Order: sequence, then structure tokens, then C-alpha cells
Amino acid sequence: MAAFPPARGRAAAIARVVSSLSFRIVILFAGFLMLSGMLVILLSGLHSQRSLRGQIRHAVTAERAEVLSAAGRQDIGHMLPVIRNLVRNEPAFFYLLQDASGAILAGNMLHLRAVSGGRWLSWAHRLPFGANDIPVYGEGVVLADGGYFFVGIDASPLRRLRHDIRAIMIWSLCGFCVLGIGGGLILSAVILRRIETISVTARRIMSGDISQRIPYQGTDDEFDHLAHSLNAMLEQNERLIASLRQVSNDIAHDMRRPLSHLRQRLETASLAEHTSDGFRAAIDDAVVELDLALEIFSSLLRLSRIEGGIATDTMVPVALDTLTAQVAELYRPAAEDRHQALTVGPVSGTVDGDPVLLMQMLSNLVENAINHTPNGSRITIDGGVDGDRVTLVVADNGAGIPADSRERVFHRFVRLDRSRSVPGSGLGLSLVRAIARLHGGTITLSDNRPGLRCTVVLPHIALSETLPGGMRNPPGNSQEA
Repeated sequence: MAAFPPARGRAAAIARVVSSLSFRIVILFAGFLMLSGMLVILLSGLHSQRSLRGQIRHAVTAERAEVLSAAGRQDIGHMLPVIRNLVRNEPAFFYLLQDASGAILAGNMLHLRAVSGGRWLSWAHRLPFGANDIPVYGEGVVLADGGYFFVGIDASPLRRLRHDIRAIMIWSLCGFCVLGIGGGLILSAVILRRIETISVTARRIMSGDISQRIPYQGTDDEFDHLAHSLNAMLEQNERLIASLRQVSNDIAHDMRRPLSHLRQRLETASLAEHTSDGFRAAIDDAVVELDLALEIFSSLLRLSRIEGGIATDTMVPVALDTLTAQVAELYRPAAEDRHQALTVGPVSGTVDGDPVLLMQMLSNLVENAINHTPNGSRITIDGGVDGDRVTLVVADNGAGIPADSRERVFHRFVRLDRSRSVPGSGLGLSLVRAIARLHGGTITLSDNRPGLRCTVVLPHIALSETLPGGMRNPPGNSQEA
């Protein structure tokens, strides 16, 4: 009974080896090499046998024709002296001349049955008897007077060739088996090493190091293509995880302010005089703080989706003149309330993008310009096509942004000191940059002398003047509020 566990362990180990990929690769490679090698040798051997058989037949046919030609006539009287002479002078051939009764008249063979045409003899029928253990191929002719003439040749080279082919196949089978197993092991080691590299990288990523990437071998083969696809997927996942982590940190950090204010106002309301107007004012203040918290939360989620590249499923041609006209119409009342001039200059070009996100991008720029410039300021929107790029510019003549802060304002929740009195979450420009990058573009801030100049550059697509559905692009125009 004690011997069973080791036996079961060995059986399980054998089962694991047999079911492994390495074993299957070795077996398949060795089997294919052996099969293909045996097939090549077999075909070569058959071709060699056919060629040798043809040579033997040609030699016998030529000898028979020569003998008949030397005799002149196909009868015993003319054939007998020729055959006797050939027996003495041509020992490489077999000759036989019989009369109509089957009696041997001349030759170096025993009696044969009179059969015309070619025939194979398994033994020589030759005198003396000790030389009979060889195969013979020959051709017989029934003579005009009933006699029978046969000429043949030693066919043992064909037998030796067959024997050599069988020996070659046996030894080649052993050689191909060794080469197949060795080559299969090498091939298996190469393939499994590449697979193990991928597996090791996956395990490191699972342990928490999401920056790991599968190395390339530089061979541009299927494994390199697979590594490229997996690395692209890992980079996408890392961006999504980083974005999710950033959103979590931002929510934990920046939701504290509105929630703390909300708690403070509610505590103040609970201690204040209990009048209906007081309760109503406290509720209104709480609603304002809740709206701010919801706005921050919604903006963070939207920014995370955009930066993760999953914010849109469809890209359609968007005409920028139509887009700018819609944004100007939307924000013209707000500009009029602040006595600001909102001007839309000539805008041209078409981009491939998400209309909702592009509208939000331009709206954020215009809203920032309205909110961060004093009453009576002038805000302009214009743009145009420059080669394969299209430029969209929102400019104002306000206070602008210092040069050393123009990159920092794109970070989340960054608000300059003089902007803290303006409502907002500090995510507007972060959303603008994320949307521009999602569409393959860029945004830069520069001095408008005076004021701020926001320049968005996007890839341009060339379309006909008439859009799908029969809609026509309205020409760029200038409108002023």
C-alpha cells in the first residue's frame, strides 16, 4: 500500500508532461519532420527504382533487337549459331533457344515456358545451378518454326537498390527522430521563453506594478505584434487607473470644501432663530453648496472619461462656423448683462469630432473670458484653416494670465488669486485641454496685448460644401453683441 502514492505521483507528473505545450510542440515538430523526411526518401527511392528498371528493360530490348538482326531470320536454323556465339562471348546476358517441343538447343539457361514479351524471373534458371539465386528480367520471342528465343539480364542491382532504400529509410527514421526531438525542444524553448516573458510581466502587473511592459525582441514577428497590442492595452489601462485614482483623490480633497461649508451653514441654521425666513435662507445657502459639490463631482467624472479616451463613441464632421455661431448665440445674453461685446469673426474649417465635447470646449473658453474680464470688455472668436490644421481662437482684452502661470492653470482645481471671487471649480481649462487632446489637437495660452489669447489647433478634414443630409455650411459671418 505504501508504494501507491509514489506511483500516483509519477503518473500525475507524466500526465502533466504529456498535457504540456512543450511536449505537444516536440511531438508535432518531430512527427512532421519524420513524416516529411520519410516521404522525400520514399519518393526518391521509387524514382530511382523506376529509373533503374527502365535502364534494365532498355538494355534487354536493345540486345534482343541486335540478336534478331544478326540472325537475319527468326527461325531455329538462323538463330542457333548466333546464340552459341553469344553464350561464349557475352556472359553478362542470359540466352535460351528451344525447339517447338521445349528441348534446349543453345544457351546458358534451363527450360522456360514459351511466353512472348517481357517477363521477370525470381531466379536465373541458369547453368550451373549455383548461380541461380539472382533475379532476371528478359524478353522472349516465339520463332516462325515454333521455336522459342529468350534473352535476359541480371536484375540484382534492382534488388540491392530496394534493400538499400529500406536501410536508408530505417536509419533516416532514427536520424529524423533525433533531429525532430532536438529541434522540437529548441523550438519549444524559444516559444515558451517568449510566453514566459509575457507571463512574468503579467504577474508583476498583478502584484501592483502597472508600469511594467512586455519587452520587444526586435524581430517584428507575431510575438512582437502581440507585445505591441498588449502594451497598448496596458497603457490604456494605466491611464484609466491613474485617471480613476486622480478622480478619487480629487473628490476626497476638493469635496471637503463645499461639504464643510454646507455643514457649517446647517449648524449655524440649527443655532439661529427658528423663523421661516431664516430656515428658507439656510436652505438656499445649502442648495448653493450642494450644487457646487455636484458640479465638481460631475466635472471630475467627465474629465476622467475624456482623459481615459472613452468619452465618445462617434466622431462626425463638425463645421466650426456653425459651432461658433451656436456658442455665441448661447452666451450673448450673459455678455450683454455685463455690457461685454462678443464678436464672431470669419471662421472656416471642419474637424472630425464629437459635437457635444467640442461645444463644451468652446463654451468653457467663452465662459472663462466672460467671467474673468471686467464689464465693457471685448471678446472675439475667430479661426481658419492652415494646411492640414484648423485654428480656433478665443481672445479678450482683460487682465490676462501671467506668463509663468499659463501652464499651471491647466491643472485641476488651480485658481489664481484674483479669480477666487469668481464662481467655478477650477476644472474648466483642464476639460478644454483634455477635449483638445482627445481630438488630436493642442491648446496654448498667449498674451493678447492686452488680455488673454486661447488658441486651439485641431486636425482639419477636407469636405465638400454640402454636408450629408443636404445641409449647407453657413458662411462665416461677424456678429456683435
